[in-house]
Amino acid sequence: MKILAIDIGGTFLKYALTNPDCEMLEQGKVKTPRSGREALIEAIGEIYDAYSRPEGITVSMPGIIDSARGYVFMGGALTYNNDFDFGEALLRRCPARIVINNDAKCAACAEASRGALKDVKDGAVLLFGTMIGGGIVLDHRVRKGIHFSSGEVSYILSDRNADPSYDTVWGNRSGTPALCRLFADRKHLPPEEVDGEKVFDAVNRGDADALEALHLFTKEIAVQIFNLQTILDLERFAIGGGISVQPAFLDCIRRHLDAMYAHSPYYVPRAEVVTCRFGNDANLIGAVSEYLAAYSGS
Repeated sequence: MKILAIDIGGTFLKYALTNPDCEMLEQGKVKTPRSGREALIEAIGEIYDAYSRPEGITVSMPGIIDSARGYVFMGGALTYNNDFDFGEALLRRCPARIVINNDAKCAACAEASRGALKDVKDGAVLLFGTMIGGGIVLDHRVRKGIHFSSGEVSYILSDRNADPSYDTVWGNRSGTPALCRLFADRKHLPPEEVDGEKVFDAVNRGDADALEALHLFTKEIAVQIFNLQTILDLERFAIGGGISVQPAFLDCIRRHLDAMYAHSPYYVPRAEVVTCRFGNDANLIGAVSEYLAAYSGS
C-alpha cells in the first residue's frame, strides 16, 4: 500500500510517497498556490496523478480543522481555506481514502508516537514557520479541543493593550518572517530581500545586527514558553519548523529561559526544551500515522 502524504505550508507544499512503516520512498515540494483553494486542490491532484493515484492521501495543513469531516473552519495563514469543506473538494479531484489534520497536531502525533515526546506523558510541540503551530500532548494523546483549536498558540495576544488582529498575535511576532523583518530593519534592507537562511548565515558569522534580532525574537518565544508552562505543567517542549535546525535558535531560547527562571521570585516547575526528532518531516510522518490510525481496521 502506498500513501501520499501532503504538508501544506504558507510557503511550500511538501509531499512524500510513503509506505505503512512511515518510510518516505520519494519526496518533493512545490510552491504553495496563493491564488485560491481551487489552485491548491489542483496542485495536490497533479501530485496524486504523477504517483499513479495511490490508495490513500493524508494531508497536514494549517488552521482549525474538524479532522473527522475534513472541514476547515479557519485556514491559518491560508485564509482562502476559511469555511471550506476541504475533504469533499479533494475527494472530487482525487478518488482515494483521505485524512486531513492540523499541521502542528500531525507533528505532535509524530513526536509523541516516535520522536522527542515518546518517553514523556505530557508535552508540547511548537513549530516555527510562516506563523507558529502548536500541538499539546496530555496523557500521551494529542489534544484536539472541543472546538478543534487546542494548541493554536499563534493567536495568543502578546500585548495587553492590543485588540486581536493579525498584526498583534504572537504568530505574527514570532513566525520566521518576524525574525526576517527584525534583521531587515537593522540592516536597512527591503524585507523581501531577507529570508531565514540569510539571517542565520549572518548569525553564524557573528554579525551584531543579526545577533540582536535573534535575541529580541527568541525573548518573546521564551516568555510564551514560560507562560504555557505555568498553565500546562508539561515535561518537555519540542521545537520544530525550518529554523529549528539552527543551533543558535534553540540556544538563545534556552538562555532566555535560564535567566527568567533564575530571577523568578517564586518556584515554577520547568520543562525541558529540545528539538523535534523529525525536524521538517514531522508533519508528514504524523500525517501518515493519523492515516494509519484512521484505517487500521480496514
